[in-house]
Amino acid sequence: MRVVVTGAGGMLGQDVVAEVASRGWEAFPLPHDKLDICSFQQVKSLLSNAKPDSVINCAAYNDVDGAETNRHRALSVNGFGVRNLALVCADIDCPLIHLSTDYVFDGEKHEAYTIYDQPHPINAYGESKLLGEQYLLYLLRRFYLVRTSWMFGLKGNNFVETMLKAADEQDEITVVNDQWGAPTFSQDLAKAIVDLITTGCYGIYHITNQGRVSWYNFTRIILEQAQKSIQPIPVSSNEVRRPARRPQNSALAPFPLAETIGYLLPPWEDALERYLSQREVAVL
Repeated sequence: MRVVVTGAGGMLGQDVVAEVASRGWEAFPLPHDKLDICSFQQVKSLLSNAKPDSVINCAAYNDVDGAETNRHRALSVNGFGVRNLALVCADIDCPLIHLSTDYVFDGEKHEAYTIYDQPHPINAYGESKLLGEQYLLYLLRRFYLVRTSWMFGLKGNNFVETMLKAADEQDEITVVNDQWGAPTFSQDLAKAIVDLITTGCYGIYHITNQGRVSWYNFTRIILEQAQKSIQPIPVSSNEVRRPARRPQNSALAPFPLAETIGYLLPPWEDALERYLSQREVAVL
């Protein structure tokens, strides 16, 4: 199987390429400097020549706050870039796996969001990601729409690294305690994505590590597992001024993931422990 991975230089993209290669398949990585998905002609030329069996789109504009002032860029990458990929994949009859986000939901629901819940984003980033979802749904018959959340991994900047750096450099760390979601280890996500594309069961999926936690409690466990002495201070979202609103609850319900690939991802605490262990080895 030949798999094209767009955004292959990013945190998830690198893990997906490694996972594809570990199966003995042919990985065709396309980082941003080789493919700008905003260019329809580039997408058409490269994908037509590559003749992939599947395309996994990890390319994205992920600056949630930046999207508020750079809405055009967010819409171009997260929306129209997906349109370009979907149009070409339809033309070459190739399934597209696209990564979306929990931030397409407004956070008003008390339970975890299911694949049947109606998206209603409350910030520009979520709006741009929803536009990409809509193009995928409208233009393709064979697709996997994968929503995930709170991703961390060894090959890119993420919340875990931000908190560890803050613990080393600051006397005080304040973290919101009224926003809830599911942390996701990019290695676990990459494995599930690659397993998913072997099923031929197209549709919408929510893939995160199991469990729900607030940013504050996530930070507290990060610092405990990393054996940092500093204790985070809980604050409300109203006390933190950010350009973009965040959903209060963006936990994602996994059905029908286990019914499709045969398992759920491990709990996020387990994923964090493995991440910190691998990180320590990498540093050494």
